[in-house]
Amino acid sequence: MTKNNSKNSYIRTLGRRKSAVATIKLFTGKGESMINGISLEKYFPTKTEKIVYDKPFEITKTLGKYYFQAKIIGGGKTGQVQALSLAISRALIKINELFKPELRTAGLLTVDSRVKERRMVGTGGKSRRQKQSPKR
Repeated sequence: MTKNNSKNSYIRTLGRRKSAVATIKLFTGKGESMINGISLEKYFPTKTEKIVYDKPFEITKTLGKYYFQAKIIGGGKTGQVQALSLAISRALIKINELFKPELRTAGLLTVDSRVKERRMVGTGGKSRRQKQSPKR
């Protein structure tokens, strides 16, 4: 899934977390990373979110060597930033297979497939809540 033009070659990967899906195109070189057409610093303004999406680059010592364009659909900010981190990690592995053990030990390749459980009928609005039973 790579596009090979001399100037615009990129690696395309996908990351998921909860109901968030992140599709990224990872480019080599210096450039501004964008998410849904918005700059990265505006889309994820807090410092904790920055730590999560920079972690794959810091572990592989490639911070500043790559930039990306991402499209993120669904979920909240936490799920989105975790889906983005997974997609970046997968793209870095496609670039260099030697990054895989480092990213694996950091837990960045483990897919967290936990999703909110759907609401059940007759439970009073929650998924696992049960109706109160009568005492007598």
